[in-house]
Amino acid sequence: MDNSGRTQAAEKDSATQPAEKDDRMIDLEAISVAVAQLDDRGVTRLVQEALAAGQSSLDVVRAVQAGMRQVGERYERKEIFLAGLIMAGEIFRTVMELARPGLEGEWTGDASGKVLLGTVAGDIHDIGKNMAALAFQMFGFTVRDLGVNVAPEAFLEAARDEQPDIVGMSGLLTLAFTSMRETVALLRDHAPEFARPPLLVAGGGTIDRQVARYIGADLWTNDAMEGVRLCQRALEERR
Repeated sequence: MDNSGRTQAAEKDSATQPAEKDDRMIDLEAISVAVAQLDDRGVTRLVQEALAAGQSSLDVVRAVQAGMRQVGERYERKEIFLAGLIMAGEIFRTVMELARPGLEGEWTGDASGKVLLGTVAGDIHDIGKNMAALAFQMFGFTVRDLGVNVAPEAFLEAARDEQPDIVGMSGLLTLAFTSMRETVALLRDHAPEFARPPLLVAGGGTIDRQVARYIGADLWTNDAMEGVRLCQRALEERR
């Protein structure tokens, strides 16, 4: 985490040497393509083969996330419909179950807690939010999902009720950035109402450092798995 508390991902140790790969190592791009094509059997087979060959579980999940983003783009182009999004969610859930043993071995940190998630007002994209919910649940967090197009006042009301450790705001559209900023400001204005103010996290495929500064959240991410890691580290530092 950088000194400002707002970061996308931890830097990797430059001295770390890549592990020797098995000759059977699966091309991660093939996994992304299979997800984008909603080839559930193909995804399962490729993921099983990749894990058996020693591929990093985290890298496999990230390949699936890349495919999920392509699914979202296909939905926007009206190439697939709601049933396709539901199927993509099930594919991701299956992959997370397959990758769980490896992820637990690769993961550092064991902090967990309660998470409040929602796609902010003016945006109805929920693939990223749903991936984040599954990732948090996989590592022991309790998640309440508020759905999509959630107004700042709705985040505040739910946060008062739940007293969460983390409030995660998701969005893809540019309009969502202003909604996130307004939600962050409202929650901070009401900070005395919380036993401990929650970490405010902005997530979305189009968020970068500049956007994160505008939003003003404590943390930001455009990777569901890395987002969980960042939240775990932040909670450990607070305890």
